[in-house]
Amino acid sequence: MHLTQEAIDAIVKQATVEYPSECCGIVTGTDTLLRVHVLANIQDRLHAKDPEMHPRTSREAYAVDRNEAERIIVEATGRGESILAFYHSHIDCGAYFSAMDREVQTVFGEPEFPDAVHIVVSVQHGAIHEIKGYLWDGRKRDFMEVAVR
Repeated sequence: MHLTQEAIDAIVKQATVEYPSECCGIVTGTDTLLRVHVLANIQDRLHAKDPEMHPRTSREAYAVDRNEAERIIVEATGRGESILAFYHSHIDCGAYFSAMDREVQTVFGEPEFPDAVHIVVSVQHGAIHEIKGYLWDGRKRDFMEVAVR
């Protein structure tokens, strides 16, 4: 996946500002335009409301308001934009695609947006450590690492 420097800068800024919480968002666009849509990580709200159902905090997980994400997707597709990527950060660990990431991004074993890259940003001690992308491989039925430039 090729991101503009402006898109990378926006994602990196959000990841460092929101540290030590995970950040999350969506990248939409066309061949000539990319938009980074910042989403609020509501994981702490879910954890506070029901810690048994949501045992992890925003340091270990992220959750988005589905209505907010749907609004962004509907508006983007209405402008003729594609859903290019979803992103989130990992705190004080690597930019790997975890089992939880896979679970969150699939419904009945398939991703809702199979052509969208899932970008994971590693933030360690408040600084960006690495950025990796993962794309669904239908034959392998799993997310495989792809280059993010």
